[in-house]
Formats: sequence, structure tokens, C-alpha cells
Amino acid sequence: MTRRFSWFNATSLTFGFAFLYLPMVILIIYSFNKSKLVTVWAGFSTKWYGELMRNEAFLDAAWVTLKVALVSSTVATVLGTMAAYALVRGGRFFGRTLFSGMIYAPLVMPDVIMGLSLLLLFISIGLDRGVFTIILAHTTFSMCYVSVVVSSRLASFDRSLEEAALDLGCTPFDAFRSVTLPIIAPAVISGWLLAFTLSLDDLVIASFTSGPSSTTLPIKIFSAVRLGVSPEINALSTILIVLVSVGVISASLVSKRAIIRQRREERAAVT
Repeated sequence: MTRRFSWFNATSLTFGFAFLYLPMVILIIYSFNKSKLVTVWAGFSTKWYGELMRNEAFLDAAWVTLKVALVSSTVATVLGTMAAYALVRGGRFFGRTLFSGMIYAPLVMPDVIMGLSLLLLFISIGLDRGVFTIILAHTTFSMCYVSVVVSSRLASFDRSLEEAALDLGCTPFDAFRSVTLPIIAPAVISGWLLAFTLSLDDLVIASFTSGPSSTTLPIKIFSAVRLGVSPEINALSTILIVLVSVGVISASLVSKRAIIRQRREERAAVT
């Protein structure tokens, strides 16, 4: 039985996408505005992109943000994958309920509470705030998202493949490296991208854990917007939208190809 695509569904879908993406389209259009006033169109120009490339404050903040996002997402992916493996494959062990609750708690905890608690922790142990503390904070909350993504893939994983590798003489680590990890790679990549995006987007937690010389790009944008939206911010936002879009599309294509290759290998193994 096929469902008809009614006008109501088409209208709802149109308004939904317009609500989500129309502000981004307007922002991208006005990033090419020649006028310094962001609400007055004065012709097409790319001069604000050139001004942005000469703005050392934004460039320094962008470098700090990129460095924090790369390191924290990588560490969070490793720790999150380990946590997911322990939850799914660890069976019943002492403290499992507490461990599971600690994994899922940051997903629902307000950013203000988490940022404040991390700030108090760093102050109590005498750790100066800077890039390192931001990396620790971002790793703390983003690894939970990675754990959820990888756990869902491990839960549907066919363990007979691992058992076959163990029967053929592989050690548990070799079986994980040669069999499990390639199969769950799309989920691991998705978790890394999610952690990377969350780190790029974070403002609240970074504002609590950053120092004077470690201003991230969201903090810099927020501070600049309070004085008024400039065309340089529109240009910077457009660049971020393009980078994130390219990353998401590339990851989707890689994951799709990995899934197709996995299905082909499974079919070949069956035949």
C-alpha cells in the first residue's frame, strides 16, 4: 500500500525547510553585500571575505577552535568507542548501572551546570584555564555522544564474525582490529564528526573553561555581535556553513560506500 503525497504534506515540508534553512540562505546572500550595513543591499562584493582574512583576532580564534575541535573529537572518539564496547560487550559487571548513568548524564545536563562544575574543578586542582582545559571539557561531553552512536552499531553487530576470527587464531585485540573496527567504522566516523561539530559549536562550556589567551571562535563571534553584526561575521558564518556542509556530505558518501562494501563482502562470504 502506497501513501499519497498530499498538498498538506508538501506545504508542511516546505515551511519546515524554509524555517530551518532560509535564515542561512539570507546570511550567505548578505555576506556578499557591498554595504557595511548588513540590512541594506548595495551590490555584490567579496571585499568582506578579504577583510576577514586580514582580521588577526578572528584568525587566531579560528585556529584555537580548530585545534581544540580536532584534538577533543579524536580523544572523545577513542574513549567513547571504548566505553561503548564496555557497555555492549562487557556483560553484567559491578558498577555497570553507575557507569551507564555517567555516560548518559552529560547528554541531558544543562551546559551551564556542566561548564560551572568543570570551572570549579579546574580551580580546585589549580589548573590554569587555557586551550588544554577547553580540550578536557569538550572531550568530557562529546565522548558521551560518540558512545551512544557506536553502542547502537555494536548492539546490531553479528558477533559470529568475531568468534570466527578467534577460532582462526586471532587474539581478542586482533579480532577487534581486523573484524569489528572495520565494520563499525561508519559509526565511529559519524561519532567523530558529531564530536567535531559539537566542539566547533560550543559557546557556554568554552566560556567557562577558556582563558584570556584561548578565545574560541564562538566566543569571539558572540562578543562581536553584542556590539553589532558586521559583514565580516556574515562572511565567517558562510565559510563555516560551507565547511560543515562539505564535511557532512563527504562523511555521508564515505559511510554509504562502506556500508555497500560491507554488504557485498557479507554476500560473498555467504556464497
